[in-house]
Amino acid sequence: MEVPVSGTRFVLLGAAGAAVVAAVSGQVSALGTFPMDQFLAHWWIFPASILFSTVALSSGVSGALFFSPFFMLIVGLTPSQAIGAGLLTEVFGMGNGLRSYVKQRVVDFQTAKWLLLGSIPAIVVGAFAAHYVDPGILKLIFGAGLLLLGGFLVYYESPDRCEPGECEGEYLKKKNTGRGTTTVAATDGEKFTYDTCWRIPGVALSTVGGFITGLISAGLPEIVTTQLIVRCRIPPRVAVATSVFVLAVTAVAGALVHALTATPVWYVVAWSIPGVLVGGTIGTRVGKFLPSELMETGLGFVFGVVGVIVLGVELFAG
Repeated sequence: MEVPVSGTRFVLLGAAGAAVVAAVSGQVSALGTFPMDQFLAHWWIFPASILFSTVALSSGVSGALFFSPFFMLIVGLTPSQAIGAGLLTEVFGMGNGLRSYVKQRVVDFQTAKWLLLGSIPAIVVGAFAAHYVDPGILKLIFGAGLLLLGGFLVYYESPDRCEPGECEGEYLKKKNTGRGTTTVAATDGEKFTYDTCWRIPGVALSTVGGFITGLISAGLPEIVTTQLIVRCRIPPRVAVATSVFVLAVTAVAGALVHALTATPVWYVVAWSIPGVLVGGTIGTRVGKFLPSELMETGLGFVFGVVGVIVLGVELFAG
């Protein structure tokens, strides 16, 4: 099977990403026996990855929500391999968004460093756990996680429509007041000033999100973005940018753990990584013309259905 000329450089980037995984995992010698026939036979992962990445970035949801079940149910990877490959693919896929937010200077780094205190250790623990939990149990956890995240997308407003401080409650309102202010000045001249948030619940929630992401490769951005807006009153633009930054740093730690502990699936990520690079470019442009609320609600139902399928297959198989 020949690779189209227009996609050659992206496939080479994917192969380079796979080589990095091999180097990090200490299995460089295995590159000499790279399964080329198996790699070429899975060419269809490339267009599928473009589609998933385009939809994910245009709707603002985690790309791993697509890739992990796809790798597990369609490609046929084990749960731990699918989760690791999904997380690694997401690390490369979020590059465009992260670079853009940092360049715009809309990341609240003071808040992000506190969130990382919880998310990085937690994703490491979750990633290790994913390789020691029985595959059948992990599938049940994954299916239940998809159901919960699907419900989350359906129930909660899109981040760009959320009202900062909404549903905060009197107790949180009191705790989030009087801690000084934080100012984020974007390069386009817009300035955001808001009360500095109570850190302890944020660290706790990012810890939960990090562990879930390490275990099933998704959950952290959905939890972090919502709590920053609803609880911390942070403007949506800053909250989303900060969440992406936290996810990027955290996902690298999780992907490294999976690379060190999982059986390599280079023939998969060598196609998925270039796919998300192409899809990321398309998705950021398409997203400007699509109603995010409708997209997220629709995807929430899709993830719920996939979660039911995963649970059903595993329960009936048992």
